[in-house]
Parts: sequence; C-alpha cells; structure tokens
Amino acid sequence: MKITILIHCPDQLGIISTTTTFIQHHGGNIIYLDQHVDKAANVFFMRLESDFEPSVFDLENFKENFDEKVAQKHQMEWSLHTDEAKPKMALFVSKYNHCIYDLLSRFHAGELHVHIPFILSNHNDLAYIGAQFNVPFYHVPFTKDQKAQAEKTQLGLLEEHEIDFIVLARYMQIIGNELIDRYTNKIINIHHSFLPAFVGAKPYHAAFERGVKIIGATSHYVTKELDAGPIIEQDVTAVSHIHSVADFISKGQDLEKIVLSRAVKLHLKRKTMVYGNKTVIFS
Repeated sequence: MKITILIHCPDQLGIISTTTTFIQHHGGNIIYLDQHVDKAANVFFMRLESDFEPSVFDLENFKENFDEKVAQKHQMEWSLHTDEAKPKMALFVSKYNHCIYDLLSRFHAGELHVHIPFILSNHNDLAYIGAQFNVPFYHVPFTKDQKAQAEKTQLGLLEEHEIDFIVLARYMQIIGNELIDRYTNKIINIHHSFLPAFVGAKPYHAAFERGVKIIGATSHYVTKELDAGPIIEQDVTAVSHIHSVADFISKGQDLEKIVLSRAVKLHLKRKTMVYGNKTVIFS
C-alpha cells in the first residue's frame, strides 16, 4: 500500500528525522520526500510518499500513533491519503466546451485517477457531452430569481454523490459562499490572465485591440474574493501583430485546457498545499 502524508507546522529541529524514523519503525519504505521552509512565516511544509506491505499494515493504528507520537509533538497540521482511494470530482460548466472535453478525454485515456459522478451546468447546451461520455448531466438554471434554489440544488447533488472536489471547467457564474465554505481549497477554477489584465465579456478582443505580446491562463482555488484565490498553475504564450482575434481565442483556449488539466493533476496527486492565500506546489 502506498500512502502520501502532507504536513505543515512551525519550523523546528527534528521534523524530518522524527517523521522518517517513525515510518521506518512501522515498516514503511520512503519513496519520495520534498520539503519547503517559508522563513518569513517560519512554517515548514513536507510531502512524503511511503510504501507498506498491505498484509501487515494497519492504517488506522498508524494514523493514531502518528498523531500521538509525531504530529502533536511538532504541532503539525497533517493529512494522510492512500493511492487506493479515488476522489470524486464534479464538473461545472456553462457553454464553452473546450475545457470539459479536454478533462473528459484525459479521464477516458486514464490520465486522471478519479470518479466523475456528474456534470452540472446552468445551461442545457452541453448536455450532449454528458451523453457522449456517459456521465450524468444536471441542468440547474442560475438566474437572479433562481439563485437561492440553484445553490441549494448544487449542494444537494454534491452531498448526495459525496463529491470530494469541484472543477469549474469554464462555469460562468459566481460560486456561493456556502459552497465555498463547504469546499474550501477544493474548488478549482480556470480563467484567462493577461499582462496587462483585461476584464469583461470579451477579454481576447480587448487584448487584441491593446496589442499585447503575451496572453496567459491561470488556475486557482476559489475563494470569496472573485478570481483572487491561491494560484495552482499558470502559463503564457506569445502573440504578435500577425495574429487575429480568432488566433487569440484559439491560443487562449489551448492554454486554458493545458493549465486546468495540470492543476487538476496536481490536486489529485496531493501536490498542493495552501497557506494564507498562497500555495506550495511540490514537484
């Protein structure tokens, strides 16, 4: 059995040696270890993978002893994850299909170690994608008059299917505070990011008019402050005077697909740790 442990705590002597010695004494073989110290905040972060012989490994006993003998001693916030468990991922989408097609294609190619219980949309336009990939599709209209009921329906579906995290694959609605509180650092969004930044309904058109030389995309965790959550992944590509608005849109959508899929993979592999409004991304 392979387990992954994520740790953060005040920086102090002996964290690594205490942790690795404990794992060794419980029959674990450490196959990966990465750590980071934020000196300004005096916080230590570590991600560690270990292999155990399933026939003799008692997971609950290990967790209980680790908390008592290691975590409490070092004031750790920690979590443990097994490779056997497949997280459940819900996909939220509106009318753009490029990101959801990319994620579902990667899922069917075996790239994403998840279950996808359903797709949710505030429009019916992409219902055919659910049928095409054999994933249940729920149309939940999201208008000013229906907002409260829509959010209640969303939460009901998420609880019914025991969803672990949500991916906004170009879902063009603001997420409600109750949902954000319920899924803190478990809602992944993708949006365009330009240098300089362009907001509004047609950002690629605005960037084209401004004559920018770089366009980009950013994936981040959703917080109550719009598009200002902890960043998981970013990328950029060059553009020039030879490119049309259609070129900008095409290049931008390619970036959105790539950046979102990278962010989802990092989250699935437990390679992200959030503190404050920043992330530690392990290699």
